[in-house]
Amino acid sequence: MNKMDYQAEVKRLQKALKQSEHVQTELDRRVFYLKTLYDVSKDIFSSVESEAILRRFLLMAMGNFGVTQGFILTLNSSLKAIELFVQVGLEEDHVAKLKSSIQKYMQKETFGEPPQKEALQVLKEFLPSSLNFIQDFTLAGDCLGLFGLGAKLIGEPYNENDEELLDTLVNNLIVALTNAHSFEEIKKLNRSLEAKNIELEKTLNELKAAMRKVEILESIKADLSKFVPTTVTRLIEKSPASDVLEARERDVTVLFLDIEGYTKITEDVGASEVNTLVEKYFSVFMDAIYENNGDVVETAGDGLMVLFLTEDSAIHALEAVNAARMIKEKAWQIIDDSSIDALPLVINIGICSGQAFVGAAKYESYTGSRWAYTSHGNTTNIAARICGKATGGQILASKSTVDRVKHRFFFERLGAFTLKNLSEEVEIFSLKD
Repeated sequence: MNKMDYQAEVKRLQKALKQSEHVQTELDRRVFYLKTLYDVSKDIFSSVESEAILRRFLLMAMGNFGVTQGFILTLNSSLKAIELFVQVGLEEDHVAKLKSSIQKYMQKETFGEPPQKEALQVLKEFLPSSLNFIQDFTLAGDCLGLFGLGAKLIGEPYNENDEELLDTLVNNLIVALTNAHSFEEIKKLNRSLEAKNIELEKTLNELKAAMRKVEILESIKADLSKFVPTTVTRLIEKSPASDVLEARERDVTVLFLDIEGYTKITEDVGASEVNTLVEKYFSVFMDAIYENNGDVVETAGDGLMVLFLTEDSAIHALEAVNAARMIKEKAWQIIDDSSIDALPLVINIGICSGQAFVGAAKYESYTGSRWAYTSHGNTTNIAARICGKATGGQILASKSTVDRVKHRFFFERLGAFTLKNLSEEVEIFSLKD
């Protein structure tokens, strides 16, 4: 090999060596790039808390590039506030100045308006001069970010390869923060759901307690309804807070019913048997009374006092007479029904319509107070006296009642009678079938 050929071969080998060194350098850079990306990604994706992710990212980036200063922050443009701020190695006065400047800048009307990157570029003016690398980034929604690193300890500037790597790392950071925000939203929703479940459970328990009270009240109401007149119950339900039970004059029809010869029957068959017999009759009569909107307000051993209080005066008179007819029919049905072991009781009825005081009456005694819902006055007295005049199962009525129902029922005038404790004679009429 001559000298010229030797020199050419040396140049070729030197060129090949340089190319090999360049390839090796590029390969080392790629390995470092991938390793850094792996380490940082592994670290930041291992957490779902935004602040922890930012801190880990900053520390990993500083460690890989050999710097002693760095910061990372996120801004909420809609709230115009720093959302998260993490720094390492910055002096306190630099941090205070940076935060203050950012807060002032965010109060400007133009802050947060597009383009956002231009707004973040302006913020770089407020950063310490010791920070050699600054990069902004945008998160989902109204959140912006700013990332800065100090000078490398080896004194080299940040080159294109460094910027490419950091840009990739920041993109991974954005993904990690987006996941963290989603997780935090899920946590918020879960906490909200737990709070609503607690509130729902509380409401459900209150509802159960209220339902229990309603059940108790319904039970009490059912028990009291055995003793309280239906009219009173309806009045209270219609207007529970008013003075509906206060005695006042109103137009009513009063019906008295008694059993003819009750005393003698008791002597003949005994009180116990008569009580059973009366219960059988009166149980059947109740259907007729309630079907015609009547209400039993007083009872005696052999009789009933029934009030008819429908608002229309003609209607409650008709209802009273119709109830009397049904009672008489049911009494005969009992007698004709061989399945019921019953004596043939004769039921006499007296009816009178007119003004009477109706409402609650209080009776005082040394044993205490007793309340009753009843009717008193001339109309009530006349009905009782007319009932006393009835015999043989008659249905007798006063002229005031007959005048209201004569278009529906036929009555025969029996004449004018002087009744006990009444100064004037009373005309009495008998219902004809």
